[in-house]
Amino acid sequence: MKICVLGLGYIGLPTALLFAAHGANVVGVDVKQSVVDCLNHGNLPFNEPGIESLYHEAKVRFRARTEPEAADVFLIAVPTPLDPATKVSDLSYVKKAAEMIAPHLAEKNLVVLESTVPPGTSERVVIPRLEKSGVAAGEFLYAHCPERAIPGRTLQEMTGNSRVIGGYDRDSIDRATAVYQTFVRGQIYQTDTRTAEFVKLMENTCRDVNIALANEFAQLAEECGINVWEAITLANKHPRVSILKPGPGVGGHCIAIDPWFLTENSTRCRMVATAREVNDSMPNYVLHIARSLLAGIRNPTICIFGVAYKGNIGDTRESPAFKFIQLAENEGYAVRCYDPYVGEFPHLLIDAADAAAGSDCLVVLTDHDCFRAIDPAGLRMRTKHVIDARNILDHEKWVGQGFSVRVLGDGSLLQPVPLGEVMPPAGLYSADATRSIAPPSPPSISLLSPNGREGYI
Repeated sequence: MKICVLGLGYIGLPTALLFAAHGANVVGVDVKQSVVDCLNHGNLPFNEPGIESLYHEAKVRFRARTEPEAADVFLIAVPTPLDPATKVSDLSYVKKAAEMIAPHLAEKNLVVLESTVPPGTSERVVIPRLEKSGVAAGEFLYAHCPERAIPGRTLQEMTGNSRVIGGYDRDSIDRATAVYQTFVRGQIYQTDTRTAEFVKLMENTCRDVNIALANEFAQLAEECGINVWEAITLANKHPRVSILKPGPGVGGHCIAIDPWFLTENSTRCRMVATAREVNDSMPNYVLHIARSLLAGIRNPTICIFGVAYKGNIGDTRESPAFKFIQLAENEGYAVRCYDPYVGEFPHLLIDAADAAAGSDCLVVLTDHDCFRAIDPAGLRMRTKHVIDARNILDHEKWVGQGFSVRVLGDGSLLQPVPLGEVMPPAGLYSADATRSIAPPSPPSISLLSPNGREGYI
């Protein structure tokens, strides 16, 4: 079997290599000559766990080109960005890919669209362009098989997750299923093309709405003077409740984008658009917290830990850090960034201590595991404020080193007790109250929760 994969990005390249590693002869196509040259010289255009060893296993049956060629199967895995001005999908890459395939398309060939698209794209946009080959739909086979994978676990999820395949007809469904069963160990569920397109968008929209709900809970918890992280943990003990984590915003090409694909032709949707607005506003909310901590400080500097959109990867697509940085600079703050996973980014420094040196507020925007191990004693900040927007730090340790710590979703401020002072009496704290933690010596540590009970952090 010969497979031609159009688009050698985060989804297309791993998919192409998996097919090659499982016996297919694969031609990978990308319009960027730099990507093609990189792969043909034995290098990879991005990092992903396991992909290097997969490449070495697959390279004898894989080659890269800038133009497609005749094949048994054509697979489209090109980007589908969102127009930020109109909130409408940009299908130009999908259209171009279909037009590139058409001159090589023959009867009984299978074309698979993996790119995420609005419902109806296959029948209204892709198939008509393929039919310009002179071969009609039904004479060639067609299916939509949306990817289900996240950066950092791409290969595991591509092989282990269940997949949905929507076909133009029964023959298309059966052929596409047989092709994917060469490496997919998960269950394959079959449907029509439009339903498959819709299902993919539903999956990511569901997560976006759930995150928006968690973010609203975080803001409400701060107003009520409670810790939303404890509240969510307890609420999720209910057998039918599963609230996700709040945070500084939503990034990545899927969850931050796909809900707009679902609603772009709708006049009836309200909840989906509102969830997008809530999540898009979270960088503003984190900056609001920073503004309250930095009031009165002359020429303040903010140090950002983490600019990738999620933990333990270097992917910055749609990262909320972009918006936070722009907003902070518009406020007049100087900004520095530290992210050991990201190679290039504005204001990026390669050392945590250098990034934090002389700054006034440290803002944790990404939940990289390595941030948990950072020793606050080694950070020489001018003013020791920390905003933990991911709730990943050891707050007691940071307070013990003289930092005041504000956690997203907990309106109280953890701060050291000056020597010689005593803890305030227990009582109900307002949303802007502070909780104090004594330094590690000589006094012992006493912790108060917003409701005044001891022994809580």
